[in-house]
Amino acid sequence: MTINTTVKNGLLVLSGAMVLITLYLIFIWVPTEKNLGISQRIFYFHVPLAWVGFLAFFFVLIGSVGYLWKGTRGWDQLAYSAVEIGVLFTTLMLVTGVMWAKPVWGVWWTWDPRLTTSLILWLIYMAYLMLRSYAPEGDQGARYAAVLGIVGFADVPIVYLSIHWWRTTHPEAVVGPAAGSQLFSDMLITLIVAVVTFTVLFAYLLLERLSLKQVEGDIEEARGLIERLGNRSG
Repeated sequence: MTINTTVKNGLLVLSGAMVLITLYLIFIWVPTEKNLGISQRIFYFHVPLAWVGFLAFFFVLIGSVGYLWKGTRGWDQLAYSAVEIGVLFTTLMLVTGVMWAKPVWGVWWTWDPRLTTSLILWLIYMAYLMLRSYAPEGDQGARYAAVLGIVGFADVPIVYLSIHWWRTTHPEAVVGPAAGSQLFSDMLITLIVAVVTFTVLFAYLLLERLSLKQVEGDIEEARGLIERLGNRSG
């Protein structure tokens, strides 16, 4: 699978323009929430970051299933690339959550079910990256990682539904099938634009990382071919 450079460049330009629009909406256009004050603006970063993290791990699930089923390198590259981006966005989601918790709850961290399950999700996919780094090269390490990528996705719905399954201080969901509260129209518009922006940015990052993975894979194949030829000649 060859990544189209025009598509990547188009997504890069589009995401850059949308980021500027999103920043304008967040810091200038949308009004300040009267109870939470300026800290509430973190919400417009926190929710899209969480969404992209979930989306990335869904791509990990698809790539992992595809690799175990087909055994082709492209599926493994999709899963590996999506994990790297998902861990990045989940890390930022945790950081923005901590930043928001301090002014609202008075503490940087509490073992709230939503926070705890989110941390577990981050640890699962950090373990995936560690497994890829230290597992044997080739199909064996990729298969181990694929199994972990599939099993790890089970925590995604748990994170989302945790505020409904357990007593929690975390605010109710405002988007998705389990949404329990409504936003004012200007806040909702800003959130939707932010979610779309981060999704477009994710698409660009995923294509860019896939391109690099393909190059890395080609280099590994060439190195292996050279080694085999050298062994034969020797």
